[in-house]
Amino acid sequence: AARRYPQADRYRLWPGPNSNSFIAWMVREIEGLDVALPVTAVGKDYLFGDYWAPVPSGTGVQFSLGGVFGVMFAFEEGVELNLLGLSVGVDVLRPALKLPGIGRVGMARPVIIRE
Repeated sequence: AARRYPQADRYRLWPGPNSNSFIAWMVREIEGLDVALPVTAVGKDYLFGDYWAPVPSGTGVQFSLGGVFGVMFAFEEGVELNLLGLSVGVDVLRPALKLPGIGRVGMARPVIIRE
């Protein structure tokens, strides 16, 4: 999957592609990885020219305009609005607010390991 990364020769701090964009790409490409990236991970919403994509956890979809504006609806991540690389949202599964620069405020996210 790393060899297929579409912009391996390019790194841009904001809005992406950056290290968070790479991790989000890898999670989407490798079947069986159920990872929800933190709301503070700037660049996680950069979709490499696509407008729609499955979310990294695979439990929903997201729309993004170059990582600058977007929305995400997913069972695992909840609902997020991305504006200028900053995300704000609500996690319904484990009740919490997601705030830019702060992260989750509410119930802690458990670490789930599936075999």
